[in-house]
Amino acid sequence: MPRPTATQLVYGSATVFFSTLAMLLLSQTQTGIGVAVIAIAGLGLGLLVAMTVPMPRMSRVVRRHVVRAKSPAAPAPLQAVPSPADRVRVEARVGEHSR
Repeated sequence: MPRPTATQLVYGSATVFFSTLAMLLLSQTQTGIGVAVIAIAGLGLGLLVAMTVPMPRMSRVVRRHVVRAKSPAAPAPLQAVPSPADRVRVEARVGEHSR
């Protein structure tokens, strides 16, 4: 999951604060359970707002250059890179003689 942007954090935090404050003032609750339910609802609403704020995208100019840079040919096959363990086995076999 990508990291949230500053805009998402600001919108989400502002939503939590103002929605919780508005719900507390409108409901006029005085019980601990009522305040907890409103706080959880405010957090959920803030999370929803933060996740629905659009993520920044690439500009059309940058996207056009990225698309042009990609070649339509198939990617090159991967080449095996010898590991240090393979190198030790090869060096050990060099000293062996056939009988």
